[in-house]
Amino acid sequence: MNTIDRKWIWIGGLITLAVLLVLPFLVKNYRVFQFNLVIVYAIAVLGLNILTGYNGQFSLGHGAFYAIGAYTSAILMDQAGMPYWLTLPLAALVCFTFGVLMGFPALRLEGHFLALATFALALAVPQLLKYKKLEGMTGGVQGIVLAKPEPPFTFRLFDQPLNADRWLYFFSLFVALIMFLIAWNLLRGRVGRALVAIRDHPIAASAMGINLPVFKTITFGVSAAFTGVAGALGAIIVAFVAPDSFTVFLSITFLVGVVIGGLASIPGAIFGAIFIQFVPNIADEISKSAPWAIYGIFLIVFMYLMPFGVSGMFARLFARLRGAGAPTAGR
Repeated sequence: MNTIDRKWIWIGGLITLAVLLVLPFLVKNYRVFQFNLVIVYAIAVLGLNILTGYNGQFSLGHGAFYAIGAYTSAILMDQAGMPYWLTLPLAALVCFTFGVLMGFPALRLEGHFLALATFALALAVPQLLKYKKLEGMTGGVQGIVLAKPEPPFTFRLFDQPLNADRWLYFFSLFVALIMFLIAWNLLRGRVGRALVAIRDHPIAASAMGINLPVFKTITFGVSAAFTGVAGALGAIIVAFVAPDSFTVFLSITFLVGVVIGGLASIPGAIFGAIFIQFVPNIADEISKSAPWAIYGIFLIVFMYLMPFGVSGMFARLFARLRGAGAPTAGR
């Protein structure tokens, strides 16, 4: 990457940051709430992409880790009176533990067998949350109602106040930046190369001295931790958790986000989150009688036009622009 490329990346990054900081004051409160969910889903999709895109382990159960993270945060806030921001690292720790435990059977399962095992986890967790002996903690079918945290200070911009949803937008954006930075540092170095080697050539990776059981188990735990942070953040933003909010469809939705955004792409998590948040609403506006049919058409069109995801399309476009702008021989 030359100096000119770095300059434009920095300029684009600063412009994007400025837009993100002003954005919640340019739209109504409901739209801010939707943006908050986009940030939450981006973290969850990133967590699944670390497992599936980079390490090649297929999971249909990340909705369960999202639920565990959400309930960890909700229980700590509701029953222990813990500050909302402190529940996030604890949710990550709890989900990391569950992810590592799930990683052990994953060592003996691959492909569709692993998918079925994680699918069973996604089926079981919502039912366990309704278990009578756990109702005192989880609230049973009724769930847990939370109070949205108020901003620590107040001000107005463009005649719009800094209310609870706008404050949570900035808080979520800060958490997302940390999580994406962690993922970027984790995946750009030796660990990332080891994960990709395990995905592409596990026998060759083992011959090179990579400890497959350790890496695959830890990757499952890290992926679950990311998704748990997203779940905890989602519980704080929505201010409500209930078992029926974390069905198997949520796990499938995360997988859709990974594929649409682009496998093994960190920025792709953002595009995938935008898709899973806004496309169902667009489909519902197009057809009230058959919104999921329209949603399916959107999926087919996206996969046909962008087989490597949105990030893959942008990467190819950027490569073509660089190739077109490169000086030819003899000039």
